[in-house]
Amino acid sequence: MKTIHYTLHREDSDYVAQCLDVDVSSFGATKEEAVRMLKEAIELYLEDRGGAESVPRISDITVGEFALA
Repeated sequence: MKTIHYTLHREDSDYVAQCLDVDVSSFGATKEEAVRMLKEAIELYLEDRGGAESVPRISDITVGEFALA
């Protein structure tokens, strides 16, 4: 079993779930729906890429912000 890392944020009226391990994201009306949809999207993505063994190992995550002029 592979652990998948994701972020979750609100964008307008939806929640967006973004995978940090592979370039996949999804959305839903609730947090639970967004995560459920992300899991499904990642499973489909991995079917095409050879399974969870192809997912890189994520070990250090930093969330930050900066201002744009």
